[in-house]
Amino acid sequence: MKQLIAFLLSLVFFFCAFTWNTASAYGWGYQKNNHHTPPEIGSYQEVLDKYNAFYLDDSGEKNIYLTFDNGYEQGFTSDILDVLKKEEVPAAFFITGHYVESEPDLVKRMVEDGHIIGNHSYHHPDFTIMDKEAIKKELIDLEHAVAEVSDQDELIYVRPPRGTFSSNTLKWSTELGLVHVFWSLAFKDWETNSQKGADYAYEEIMKQIHPGAIILLHAVSSDNAAALEKVIQDLKAEGYQFKSLDDLWMRKQLPKQFVY
Repeated sequence: MKQLIAFLLSLVFFFCAFTWNTASAYGWGYQKNNHHTPPEIGSYQEVLDKYNAFYLDDSGEKNIYLTFDNGYEQGFTSDILDVLKKEEVPAAFFITGHYVESEPDLVKRMVEDGHIIGNHSYHHPDFTIMDKEAIKKELIDLEHAVAEVSDQDELIYVRPPRGTFSSNTLKWSTELGLVHVFWSLAFKDWETNSQKGADYAYEEIMKQIHPGAIILLHAVSSDNAAALEKVIQDLKAEGYQFKSLDDLWMRKQLPKQFVY
């Protein structure tokens, strides 16, 4: 009987622990629309506000922020950098330790071209199942690795691997002096064996575009590389301006009466 009770209690403990973990961990998401308006994120907004995280520029101005996630290289980043340089558009590249190790010259070029390197962790783990010290090590190790191959010695912006987060991961990152950056426009572009062509990437971006968009693109996508120049040129023609995450962060720190 004691063994049965112990077994049942262990099941209850496991269930409670599992429920707590899944309840406290979130996967980033929002309600997409094709009305060229910012997507709604519901109760996530309160959590983001509490820890100064953001997913868009809510000023209403026609600003766009290009961000790329680079976990590994597929041969398209040089082309992307060429387009950005030609069009004089800033971007942020959220990279991993593997990327720094395998592509130090590209990381160096990103910085030399005036782009921001963002922290996507060293090993791309799930932050929500880690403690503060483990997360800190992931973030600091990546920062040190970037500093060894480029002139950027501090990483301010962090994007959690897989878009998973919790109140604790936001809190701990904030305590480390980092700013969480999510996104308000994305599509399924990361499957390298299921690319659908430049027109597909172009249409996905253009139908979701909205003032203040933080766009997430994966640099492993041949579609994105092929579509990027036309996307930038057509959005400029529509009156959009491409800005740096630093511009957005500075805007958020100023009192409203000083924001124009």
